[in-house]
Order: sequence, then C-alpha cells, then structure tokens
Amino acid sequence: MNDAPITWNPDIHKTTVALPAGATDCHCHVFGPVARFPYAASSGFKPGDAPKEQLFALHDMMGIERCVIVQSGCHGFDNSATADAIAARPGRYLGVALAPADISAEDIARLDAQGFRGIRFNYMSHLAPGASADQLRALAPRLAEAGWHLQVHMEDTLIEELAPVLAALPIPVVIDHMGRVDASQGLDQAPFTALMRLMEAEHLWCKVSGSERASRQEPPYGDAVPFARTLVGAFPDRVLWGTDWPHPNFRAAPPDDGDLFDLIPQIAPTPALMQALLVDNPARLYGFATGEGQQ
Repeated sequence: MNDAPITWNPDIHKTTVALPAGATDCHCHVFGPVARFPYAASSGFKPGDAPKEQLFALHDMMGIERCVIVQSGCHGFDNSATADAIAARPGRYLGVALAPADISAEDIARLDAQGFRGIRFNYMSHLAPGASADQLRALAPRLAEAGWHLQVHMEDTLIEELAPVLAALPIPVVIDHMGRVDASQGLDQAPFTALMRLMEAEHLWCKVSGSERASRQEPPYGDAVPFARTLVGAFPDRVLWGTDWPHPNFRAAPPDDGDLFDLIPQIAPTPALMQALLVDNPARLYGFATGEGQQ
C-alpha cells in the first residue's frame, strides 16, 4: 500500500476547448502502483500512486486520443510501469525511456518493441545527473539507428552551456518544458533568448508544456503563455504540448488540469497552429500513424 500524498488534483474541471481529432498529450507520467511497480531504492522522490487508469480517465475526459508517457525518475531505469500503460492502449500510447547512456542497441530494440521512441536525460538539481557531452555523442548513432530521439530536461541556466552539444547531434532533440524558464523575467531574458537561438537548428524540438512551472502567478498561469505562443509562432512544425500529469515535484498544490487545457487556444491561437501542435507534429516525431518513430 502506498500512503504517500498524491501529486495530482482529483477535482478538476472539464475544458471547454474543442481538441482536434488525434489530439496528443506528449508529456505525462505514471507512478506505480507501487504494489506492482516498486520505486527505485535510489530515488529520493516517492510519491503517491498515479496509475494508468487515472491517466486514461483524464485523457478520456479532455478528449486526448494519443499520448507519450515519459518514464519517471521515481522508477529509475525500470521502465515497466510505463511499458504496462503503453500496452494497455497499443498504438495510441507510446513512451520515452530512462536508461543509462551506455544502453546497448539490443536494449534499445527491446524497448522499441514495447513502444518507446526516445530516451530522456535530466539536467536538474533535484534529479539524477544526465549524460555527459561525450556520452551523448557516443549514444547518438545508436538512437539514430533505431529512429529514436533525445529528450532533455534542463534548468534554464544550462541552456547556453548545453546548446553547442545539442545543436551538433545528428538526431532529433526535444527540449522539455520551454527550457524551464522563469516567466517573471520576461521574453528578453537570457535563457529564453538562448532557447530561441538553439531552436534555429532544424533538428531541435520544444515542448510548450509546463506553463504552471514557468509561471510565477496564481492559476491559470497566464504569464507563461507569451513564451509558449512565441515558440509556437516561430517554430510551428517543431513544437509539442503535454500536461506533465501528475505534476511531479511541483512547488505548490497540484494544478487543475482543466486550467492547462484551457490555455491551449492562447498558446496556439489558430486552428492550423493547434492542429500542428496537438496532432501533426506528434505524429511526425513519434510515428503514431505507422507505429515507427520518424525524423
């Protein structure tokens, strides 16, 4: 039994936003249930259960048809909980794994068969350290062979430092949560300027998720919208959106996911931009139509 507090809000409102067919949540997680999928002993983060059934209920309520589940650090390199959720909705749900930088081609192929399409490294002070620049360069050919991408979760102060390495990699690279910028610092802040410059490399993608994390205001987090809207406007074919449910390590009470869905028309203010953000871009990067990752 898991008595830890849950990180998700059980009392949310249904969005009034009409999502296009094939709408995709490109960033969410599952935790446990720990009775079946124990947390990694080394993890300092051991939240309450956030099982696949709860995630599915959220998606069904909001009109999400496709999903990319990102392996959570609380489970470490054991991707079983994520694989179990993917298997429950085959073809519609895919995943991004956590794995060591020296993962073999054989292990990549095994995860690929389970529905994984990329690997994530964290560069955050509260999480296990990510791969070094040399490790990323060595790993890239194996990811390329599998048609996988690299996903990077980094603090905003590291964007400038990591940019040269990421810009030179021969694979798609996805930046999480708008580079974790601080919305209170304005659009002309150095980290966001560095992110926009990095995005000029045509293999770079960015998730315009995490408005609640970038925001320094109370819900509905409107101060973060200009950052997401700027990225969508400048790079409409290389942006993705996600809920980040169940909101791990959030600084406050869990957000109402309905608020995050309500922001979508402000982030992508035309039908064409919303279609690209929620449907076309995820299909192209993750390969939902064919079940194979595409570049």
